[in-house]
Amino acid sequence: MPMIDRALPAARILTRTIVTAAMLIGIAAMPRALAGEVPKFAVDSSWPKPLPNNWIMGQVGGISTDAQGHIWVFQRPRSLTDDEKAASLTPPRTKCCVPAPPVLEFDSDGNLLRSWGGPGEGYQWFGNEHGIEVDDRGFVWLTGNAADDSQILKFTQDGKFVLQIGKIAPPKGSNDTTQLGRPAEVTVDKDANEVYIADGYGNRRVIVFDATSGAYKRHWGAYGKPPNDDKQAPYDPKAPVSQQFGNPVHCVKVANDGLVYVCDRTNNRIQVFKKDGTFVKEWFYEKNTLANGAVWDVVIWPDPKQTFLLSADGANNEIRVLKRDDGTVVGSFGRNGRGAGQFHWIHAMAVDSKGNLYTGEVDTGKRVQKFKLTSDALR
Repeated sequence: MPMIDRALPAARILTRTIVTAAMLIGIAAMPRALAGEVPKFAVDSSWPKPLPNNWIMGQVGGISTDAQGHIWVFQRPRSLTDDEKAASLTPPRTKCCVPAPPVLEFDSDGNLLRSWGGPGEGYQWFGNEHGIEVDDRGFVWLTGNAADDSQILKFTQDGKFVLQIGKIAPPKGSNDTTQLGRPAEVTVDKDANEVYIADGYGNRRVIVFDATSGAYKRHWGAYGKPPNDDKQAPYDPKAPVSQQFGNPVHCVKVANDGLVYVCDRTNNRIQVFKKDGTFVKEWFYEKNTLANGAVWDVVIWPDPKQTFLLSADGANNEIRVLKRDDGTVVGSFGRNGRGAGQFHWIHAMAVDSKGNLYTGEVDTGKRVQKFKLTSDALR
């Protein structure tokens, strides 16, 4: 209660008391400080807009955003069933549909801006399209995970070929420096001009190359140790923790402070390293998950401190919000299903500078979704 000056007239005392009480009630009713809120989202079921040219999208291997806030999707035309692509058959079986090109660029409203991809001169296209990354210089990096996809490709945003690292051929193992092994994802460290590769479905490592020349720099396995390709027992949550990455090594991301985050998918963990491969720490999630693993992708939250990580779990079909400093789960959303905001094998994610989240699904999911940021989590 406020202190009362007994020399004041009774009317003024009453007025001051009422005003002070109203202020206290108002303060109690106000929401807590908004800065630093946990990211929360609402699905935008109208995104993206229908594709032109009678096109249809297949499995979405990868998704990325660029400096303009555009969304880049890497999808698998060959994953479509004959029923889905019936208009492309000879003779056509139905009015719809025709496979879209592998690389699709959308604006934030869901309009298709550009499309390209497939075999061309000077490079070897993939047997199965997988990951995409658009770096800060605007180059588009692509990966594939078919049996002999031992290469990554670099293009301009118009689809002009720039660089190939590795080649289509059987992989040579997790310590070979010339070939990859069904690489899953790349990320580019603009300051060092280095490309980090989560390698992958065949190999068990992170490997780093010069982003311009493609020259080999370094590689490492789990805990920063040399990787090996010895046969591993199936994942068992009761067994001792694996000292090697499982397959696939499915994502790699580099934060502004130099920490490197790696998805060891089937071992249900994220391992954290320094850029030189020095092991820092690890976190486990849903350790009892046996079906395809619980850590499929990670994106770094775009606030100034990069406070959070978002982690996609394609087995349990949810997205977890993690504190980046200690890996604590502070939120989650999603469940298995095909309705708006639900997931079936959520495979990849990307976030733009405004905190909008974009997701891609494989298996029979075959779609992208947009989730608008609804909390004040960017300060």
